[in-house]
Amino acid sequence: MATIGYSRVSTTGQDQRMQIDALKLAGCDYVVTEVGSGAAEKARPQLRHLLDSLSPDDTLVVWRLDRLARSVKELTEIANDLSARKVSLRSLNEHVDTTSPHGRMIFHFFAMLAQFERDLIAERTRAGLEAARARGRVGGRKRLLTPSQIRQARSWLDAKQMTQEQAARALGVSRATLARGLSGKPEGVT
Repeated sequence: MATIGYSRVSTTGQDQRMQIDALKLAGCDYVVTEVGSGAAEKARPQLRHLLDSLSPDDTLVVWRLDRLARSVKELTEIANDLSARKVSLRSLNEHVDTTSPHGRMIFHFFAMLAQFERDLIAERTRAGLEAARARGRVGGRKRLLTPSQIRQARSWLDAKQMTQEQAARALGVSRATLARGLSGKPEGVT
């Protein structure tokens, strides 16, 4: 019967000390730390290993629920899996403890709020992008080659005045960028 903490930050520039200190203060026997985005399951190998290694009567403690999962669906799946294996889940910030019916209800409520917040952010982002497009703004990187530069490169290549490498150098771009421009593919697409 162990109490294990899990701490995660998204980038190496972020500091985990606040999470680790809170988890230790909460009585964790040890803390598993991880740096990686929560967006992709493969980005969290330490969490996967930790979840697989938990035994009945263990308690998994997180600083906040969003450190454990990125969606209500994933959070619910993890909580249900832990519950089926008789592993408890505690979240320090949301005051969730799944060992009681009250704690399970609070857990599901906070999970829904977290998903609602992420959905609102995504909706605002989409609305902002649509508004920018309506004003004529296009996202993405600025094209490195203009249509006239691509025509010039084609002219050099068709007349065998230059190789693709030389034409790219003359235009100040990489050979791959020139090749994409010549093929008509958008830049950044491989």
